[in-house]
Amino acid sequence: MTADVEQQLVLAANAIRQSDAILIGAGAGMGVDSGLPDFRGDKGFWTAYPPFKGKRFAEISNPVWFNRDPKLAWGFFGHRLNLYRETQPHQGFQILRRFIDSKSLGGFVFTSNVDGHFQRAGFDEQQVLECHGSLSHLQCTTPCSRQIWSSDEVVMNVDMDTIHATSDLPRCENCDKLARPNVLMFGDYNWVDRRCELQQQRYEAWLNSVRGGRLVVIEIGAGTGVPTVRYECERRLGTLIRINPRDTSVPSDGISIPLGGLDALQGIEALL
Repeated sequence: MTADVEQQLVLAANAIRQSDAILIGAGAGMGVDSGLPDFRGDKGFWTAYPPFKGKRFAEISNPVWFNRDPKLAWGFFGHRLNLYRETQPHQGFQILRRFIDSKSLGGFVFTSNVDGHFQRAGFDEQQVLECHGSLSHLQCTTPCSRQIWSSDEVVMNVDMDTIHATSDLPRCENCDKLARPNVLMFGDYNWVDRRCELQQQRYEAWLNSVRGGRLVVIEIGAGTGVPTVRYECERRLGTLIRINPRDTSVPSDGISIPLGGLDALQGIEALL
């Protein structure tokens, strides 16, 4: 570890120590230390799903496949659902919980991840905003209503040679048409955002409650390809700590730590 990285860790630890509230921004890089695949860039996507070589992630994570080839659509999302269930969130999640628990004004999570791992790691459902939805919930493909329900009962077998589902596909609880994950896909005009809207309301209420306090924003693994999390973290008035081994640029008053999430969080906690 270079002296510059060590200095950035010290600055981050001091900022967290002096803060009253913590906003956590998490992108896809947050799950890499848990063993989840890195889809950033076509090569990462093809490594995780060789049968899709030649196609981009945005082409497959698209609602059109639920009409054109439902078995493929559910093969892709069903495999991801199984993977997220089988994977344990890494210890960095617990470090973040300890950071938040030590603050008088608490904390909140803003994440583009659809794996539900913050809740799996013990974060309060009321303290998480999943801006792209969650694979833990389903909706109608049509949709026939704004109804959303749990995917806990879904069991999906997938042929990994073709990435096609071999199980019966989930049906809408209301109209019995094909169901789909309550996840915001590319080119998606039918995503039911009701759950996300409620999360947004709680998030805004928390932001109002911490106004005037010293806010620290810890952003982890949020890339520039889909920069939703980066934009959200940069627009909040507080000290920004950006943890990212690739996209390291920060505003002039930000702290950049060019490490993976777990290494950076362990390094910061060791200094606190």
